[in-house]
Amino acid sequence: MHSDHPTTTTAAYVVLMCGIAGSGKTTYAQRLEHQGYERLSIDEEVWRRFGRYGVDYAADDYDGLSAAVEADLQIRLSALLMQGRQVVIDFSFWQRARRDHCKHQTGSLQAADRTSCGTWRLVYLKVDAEELGRRLTNRNTRVDANATFPITDALLDRYLHDFEEPRGEGEEVIWKADPSPATPCRPEVRHGGASHRVRPRSRA
Repeated sequence: MHSDHPTTTTAAYVVLMCGIAGSGKTTYAQRLEHQGYERLSIDEEVWRRFGRYGVDYAADDYDGLSAAVEADLQIRLSALLMQGRQVVIDFSFWQRARRDHCKHQTGSLQAADRTSCGTWRLVYLKVDAEELGRRLTNRNTRVDANATFPITDALLDRYLHDFEEPRGEGEEVIWKADPSPATPCRPEVRHGGASHRVRPRSRA
């Protein structure tokens, strides 16, 4: 069991998941979680705290509840960074401004010894619209934390229109979002102009 107080002197490492609903972000993030990463998920936290969309709370309340949960998870992320932990952020990161903010947050917060900053990896799961539609049709038959509400064709079109695709942001693009379990094990990260390999640490 790890302490609630930051005691490690190892730099934090953060994986930012990026992609449209149905691209496979949660599946990828869960693989990292099984390797020892802390996984932060807005959808799962909303489900845990407030229950089912349109049943335990009004559908119109979803955006407000989601924003409140995201703010709390940002605080949690800061604490994990200060502890030098490995974190995977299971958000959509559909806006560049949010990606940039998180990358800046990761690089600027230092570990307890004040000698090292965090590093980040931006993983963009790129899936074509036809495949997304197929996956979401299957997902719409479920009701769980990661299938909170049905995503219609019209809503998917809106997501596709509004999505700000990463370009030139240091992103790692994975087509069809079907990485092997080994893919995230030894991520290459760039910090301070140098590249090196980082091995995931198991939680103590």
